[in-house]
Amino acid sequence: MGKLSLTSFVTLDGVHQAPGGPNEDRRDGFEHGGWSVPYGDEDFGRFIDGVFSRVEAFLLGRRTYEIFAAHWPKVTDPADPVAGKLNSLPKYVASHTITNPGWSGTTVLSGDLAKEVTALKGRTGGEVQVHGSGALAQSLLALDLVDTVHLLTFPVVLGAGRRLFAEGALPTAFRHAGGSITSTGVSIQTYERVGRPEYGTYELPENA
Repeated sequence: MGKLSLTSFVTLDGVHQAPGGPNEDRRDGFEHGGWSVPYGDEDFGRFIDGVFSRVEAFLLGRRTYEIFAAHWPKVTDPADPVAGKLNSLPKYVASHTITNPGWSGTTVLSGDLAKEVTALKGRTGGEVQVHGSGALAQSLLALDLVDTVHLLTFPVVLGAGRRLFAEGALPTAFRHAGGSITSTGVSIQTYERVGRPEYGTYELPENA
């Protein structure tokens, strides 16, 4: 059984919308696209290279898939650690509108998401990776299908935009599995899902 990992970029106030460019996602009048770009450095690059070194298949939402498909097939250097994996490994896109994907190695998942992703994990020996794909990520989290979350928190507050963990998210507990801080202040933390949250009370001393 493979594991499903999610790599997501968020701001300090939890926004995940359009980290990579001004025109990436302007829904709801969002004007802050590209907010992650100024924080890219060698530490960030090494982490991303490490993530891609472990992948066996990709699972993407329609919007992220279309952004990737417009760029990565044009990067033909086989030594590129990101393009080499994206162009050669199996890609699955969850979509009801894409019917004839042009990117080689793509399979469209248009049926029951829980059943199809569970089956995908079952036939993949290693890591199935989700990158970005905010709406899909929220659905997978709600279905308890995400095993590992790589959460990259950037030192910026936007005050507007779509949040990854929105109101109504499934209560879930995670175990911290490692992390680091880049030279530009990006907090990279890895969490493993462990189940439902536990609760308690901070008791005050009797003489307080």
